[in-house]
Formats: sequence, structure tokens, C-alpha cells
Amino acid sequence: MTTATHSPSSPAETFLQARQKTINIVKSTDELKSICSQVRRDIVRMVHACQSGHPGGSLGCTEFFVALYFHFLKYDPKNFKMDGIGEDVFFLSNGHISPVWYSVLAHSGYFPVKDLATFRKLNTRLQGHPATHEGLPGVRIASGSLGQGMSAACGAALAKKLNKDPQLIFSLHGDGEIQEGQIWEAAMFASAHKIDNLISTIDWNGQQIDGPTDKVIPLGDLKAKWQAFGWDVLQVNGNNIEELISVIEEAKKHTGKGKPVMILMKTTMGHGVDFMAGTHKWHGIAPNDEQLQKALAQLPETLGDY
Repeated sequence: MTTATHSPSSPAETFLQARQKTINIVKSTDELKSICSQVRRDIVRMVHACQSGHPGGSLGCTEFFVALYFHFLKYDPKNFKMDGIGEDVFFLSNGHISPVWYSVLAHSGYFPVKDLATFRKLNTRLQGHPATHEGLPGVRIASGSLGQGMSAACGAALAKKLNKDPQLIFSLHGDGEIQEGQIWEAAMFASAHKIDNLISTIDWNGQQIDGPTDKVIPLGDLKAKWQAFGWDVLQVNGNNIEELISVIEEAKKHTGKGKPVMILMKTTMGHGVDFMAGTHKWHGIAPNDEQLQKALAQLPETLGDY
């Protein structure tokens, strides 16, 4: 396997070493972009090694996960607790994009990076869809079944209010996933109960496993729909780290004002790898050996491969 030159003292690695000793460190966009490159390498290598998984959405959401975990969230990876008291809590609803989440959790210090080599293998904690029964740090709900994550996020957000915990709840959902009715039940619930410590995001890439969302079930005017359901709505290019940081900062300013917050995040499925970008065909298939090498050639190794 071809690898790029790796410097032990690279800015991204120096940051990660410090990250494991503290919480809520805000880093520059250059450092975040460097981490994104390594996360994308992890994604394509993970799905290639087991010849299964979901690289498309994982690649498209890389900037979001990196911005969240390395710029915004307050958390303590070395003392993970399910209740998340005193921490920001994230729920991944579209659990099939687990490769990107696992990579970010590992590089954040929740578990050893070398564990990424066990993705989808027998007896691993890194299952294809995140699960809780084996106690993987960083994961608080199983999210193999689509549509359920917002309900869990609402419950956690209400618990924080009861506990007078000022930290926030974040959740991520797929645009194909919001064809599930439970999403809209949760949306009504969040608005009705003024769950204003919740920031949800939709990965709006226009693709799902059966094809473009416009051909499967058109989503219509998402901004108008979420506003009609009583949410504050923001929009962003989710593959532009600078714009993403700006919009998440703005979303945080909207919390505590009586409404849940929704970020409509436009992304490109497969972003970062030219032959995977913009098509549903890479929603749930793995690259072969040749394709892996083509992908890795586009993604500099910045933190060291596992």
C-alpha cells in the first residue's frame, strides 16, 4: 500500500496529542482540513478491508464530524459516561455512515486508532451500524434503523433541561432518512416542547441507496417544511469547513430561544474522491484494490495510517 510521508510533529498530530488531555479545544481551519484528509483515508481503507460498508455518505460528512469533534463539542473522551452530564452529546441517526464517526471518535481519543482495522470484523465493537451492547466509548444509542435518532436526541435534550445542564445536544440525519415518519413526529414534539437546546443537521446530498432522492421520494422545500414545523432553520455548504464553522456558531446563538434548530447541510456524496463524488452508486459498496489506491492518492496521510 502506498503511503505518504508522515511527520510525527505535524500540527494535526500535535493537536491530537493535546486533545486527549483536555476538552473543547478550538483549532484552526488548516488543522481541521489536515484531519479531514486522514479521516477520509481511514474511511476508504476501512470499507476496503472488509469489502462492505458505506463510504459515500461518510466521505460527504467528513467536514461536519471533524468540525464538531475538533472545534465545537465539549466532551471528555477518557471518561466516557452514557449520561453525558456536563458534556455536549451527539447522536448519529443515519448510522450506516459509521466509518466517518469511528475514525473521528478514535482520533479524538475515545478508543485506540488501531481498532479501526477491526471494522465489520467478527467480535469487533466497530459494527457496521453503531451499537451499544459492547460498550464502544462515544456511542450512546444503536442507530441501525433509520428515523429514530431525533427522538433519542429530544429525550436527551429534555433530560439536560431537567438536570439544569447547560450543554447542548447535536444530531445528524440523512436526507433519505427524513422520508421516515418518525422524524416528523419528533420534529413536532421538539417544537411543541420548546426543545431549544437541540441542534439537528440534515446531510442534504440528494442521494440515497436506490438513487437520487428526487426520483425516489422528492423532499420538496425542506426549509419551508422545517420552518412550518416550528424550527429555526439555517443552510450551509457542508464541504466548506469555513462556512460550516460559521453556521454552527450561528446555530449555537439560536439556542435557548424557545425553538429547536435545524441546519440543512448541502454536501456531495463521496466528496474528496473524484470517482466516488456525486453519485448514489457509492452509497454502500467498497472500493477494490485498484480503486483504493486511486482514492488514497488523492488523500494525503496527515496523522499516520493505522
